[in-house]
Amino acid sequence: MQQFSTQTLMNWLFGQLKPYKRQVVYAMLALVVGALSWLLLGQGVKAAVDEGFVANNANRLNEMVALVLGIGLVGSVATYFRFYFMIWLGERVSANIRQQVYSHVLTLSPAFFASTRTGEVISRFTSDTTVLQSVVGMGLSMALRAIVTFIGSLILMLFTSHWLTLYVLVAVPVVLVPIRVFGARVRVFARNSQDRVADVGAYIDESLHEIQTVQAYSHEDIDRQRFFARIEDVMTAARQRIKFRAMMISSIMGISLLAITLVAWIGAKLVLSSELSAGELTAFMFYAVMAGGSVATISEVIGEIQKAAGASERLMELLHTQSTIVDEGTTQLIDKKISGEIALTDLTFSYVADGSLPVLTHINLHIKAGERLALVGPSGAGKSTLFQLLLRFYDVQQGQITLDGKPIRDFSLRQLRQQFAMVPQESVIFASSVLDNIAYGRPEATFAEVQAAAEAARAHEFICEFSEGYDTQLGERGVRLSGGQKQRVAIARAILADRPILLLDEATSALDAGNEIKVKQALDELMRNKTSIIIAHRLSTVINAHRIVVMDRGHILAVGTHQELMASNTLYRELAELQLIS
Repeated sequence: MQQFSTQTLMNWLFGQLKPYKRQVVYAMLALVVGALSWLLLGQGVKAAVDEGFVANNANRLNEMVALVLGIGLVGSVATYFRFYFMIWLGERVSANIRQQVYSHVLTLSPAFFASTRTGEVISRFTSDTTVLQSVVGMGLSMALRAIVTFIGSLILMLFTSHWLTLYVLVAVPVVLVPIRVFGARVRVFARNSQDRVADVGAYIDESLHEIQTVQAYSHEDIDRQRFFARIEDVMTAARQRIKFRAMMISSIMGISLLAITLVAWIGAKLVLSSELSAGELTAFMFYAVMAGGSVATISEVIGEIQKAAGASERLMELLHTQSTIVDEGTTQLIDKKISGEIALTDLTFSYVADGSLPVLTHINLHIKAGERLALVGPSGAGKSTLFQLLLRFYDVQQGQITLDGKPIRDFSLRQLRQQFAMVPQESVIFASSVLDNIAYGRPEATFAEVQAAAEAARAHEFICEFSEGYDTQLGERGVRLSGGQKQRVAIARAILADRPILLLDEATSALDAGNEIKVKQALDELMRNKTSIIIAHRLSTVINAHRIVVMDRGHILAVGTHQELMASNTLYRELAELQLIS
């Protein structure tokens, strides 16, 4: 886990304010005006006591009270603008950070998501950015106001009484001790607390997405217990953070109260000895209380900043995560459409970084442009892994893949993946409309083109049965569709994308016999003049392939037509007898 200093984290966080200098200036102006207004109240109180109350001058007292009210009004208006701009900045910074993190996460390879739970990533978008929003929008505003108020109070205290101010300053270094001692601990436990919250989010995401399985196996009680255990882990982590933060704040407030009481006692003696007027002592104590309140506010904000440091660390850690796939491609495809010829040369691959436990071993295969190739073999043979490598979701440890004679590393990831249309066995449906789902690979497609693709995939008929037709919202993961309907929408998406290479993971496996024949006709038309690689689980699929590749445990055992393999390969013959269902 990458470590960042608190200063680095805060520089990054408050650096997000740079594009909004105008709003920051407005907020600072409002802050200064507001702080000065509250500071001037002390002078108004002093004049009211000495020139009005003590001097028994009712008119002067009325004037000073009116002045105090006027100053208070100015301070209230300034406070409105300070809060408005600072809270807006907090919201804006939080939104920008979410955009940055999301944009970066989209570039990470599947290897990252294989080792990181989705709920953990979601927690960083929601919980962590909310903490930062609070710190920038409220914490920063409170801290700056407290600093200005503290400095202004000290200056005015100095004009009122040098000696009393000196006594107050003696207490300042003592106040810093709890901040130093407890602040770092607060940050550590804040990070730990956010991690536990992320665990809760990940568990909710997982259990609710698979709610049918949870309920089908009557697993509710166990999931409830496990969830409660995670909630208690959150409370345990939060308890430590709260304890040290409370110790820091209480220590600071205790020291401040002690200092103010001692100063008030000394000041009272000075009034009794006529070295200080009652109004001056009143004004001094007004400023001393303001200074003490400012110190308390700063200590509170420091606790928030330490919490924000923990949240910032989690976000920066995500932003600094590098994709295992380096996009350095330079080959341009603007003037030339690829034919779809693919060559795999001495290909060896393992999902483990050190190359142990290889999934594919010394694969050599040449696929002609426009060829229809079927991959067959038992589960774990490496068929799906080949799809992952062709799309460069992972890089091989040994060997090379070429497309039209050029290494796929030479293409940019965007250009490379735009040459493939993929239909997985488990159809992916997004929580949007039918139209958006089909047009996913070609967002600029016209409605007529989307409808034509749906008709080719034999999806148009059931889509029209929906009350809103192509505008029907399909719900999360396409809950409104049956398995066969999902697959036909996914096929329509591939037909509309019209890309030179097709990757089909038994795209008709969820269809009934009647629709299977119709969709196969559509796929036959789709695959014409295109390079098609099909992971086959049914005998009817492989019979129409130009060549069949038999795989087992990461090796190619045989390549040939159906008739050739039935005569020469035992594994293929066994799979064929079982209808190639694995």
